[in-house]
Amino acid sequence: MDNLCCFNSVYSQGRRSSCSSGKGRSHQGLVKYGFTLVKGKANHPMEDYHVAKFAQHRGHELGLFAIYDGHLGDSVPAYLQKHLFSNILKDEEFWTNPRGSISKAYEQTDQAILTHTPDLGRGGSTAVTAILIDGLKLWVANIGDSRAVLSKEGQAIQMSIDHEPNTERGSIENRGGFVSNMPGDVARVNGQLAVSRAFGDKNLKSHLRSDPDMKTVDIDSDTELLILASDGLWKVMSNQEAVDIAKKTKDPLRAAKRLITESLNRDSKDDISCIVVRFKG
Repeated sequence: MDNLCCFNSVYSQGRRSSCSSGKGRSHQGLVKYGFTLVKGKANHPMEDYHVAKFAQHRGHELGLFAIYDGHLGDSVPAYLQKHLFSNILKDEEFWTNPRGSISKAYEQTDQAILTHTPDLGRGGSTAVTAILIDGLKLWVANIGDSRAVLSKEGQAIQMSIDHEPNTERGSIENRGGFVSNMPGDVARVNGQLAVSRAFGDKNLKSHLRSDPDMKTVDIDSDTELLILASDGLWKVMSNQEAVDIAKKTKDPLRAAKRLITESLNRDSKDDISCIVVRFKG
């Protein structure tokens, strides 16, 4: 199982590795994380990007975790990996109004993608971001269908909202778009995109939203772990199944690998990215 993939997120001969893993911990070692990304069976290059790190910021320790699932290329998720968290944290109101700063940064980052270069905004990306403040307060935001799930006393709690075309049909139609439901396919915006909110996607942007849904929770002694993953995992696994698998090992890297191995065993064909954050033990 541990031979699932390589252990460095690197570029090889100008192209990203098809597989990467890594792990880390908070300064005091109380919170640990592990991540694994595996390219799917599609012919295009890997389009998932991630962030998983701890950083000191204005006297606080922040855990920064994200999954960005790109489509029509990897330029938008690559841009998000580099810029989204920095745009959130440079806002002066972050410490007094995290919700406002996160929401503003999502919108401003999307505008930057759309106007940055003619080509950057043609593709798009989902995003699920988690900011852990001093190991005590967790803020999760998302657009699209990459998902965050918390385990509290062994029970799975979904911290994000899957933005699917059928659930936001009214918003899409009010913006002049339509939702297609072709036999054998998922619902799509204008017959193209399988999510109703996304970064980028310049050609569909007039019909899409880029404002995030957000949830916050206090991390207490009953909170065990957080799973962030792209839909390559969630298409084949329920929230509770993922929590049950991840809880079986205290090592979050091994937990992330087990989740991806199980997804592959269930014949997931998409790129799969997974981060497991363990809050205790």
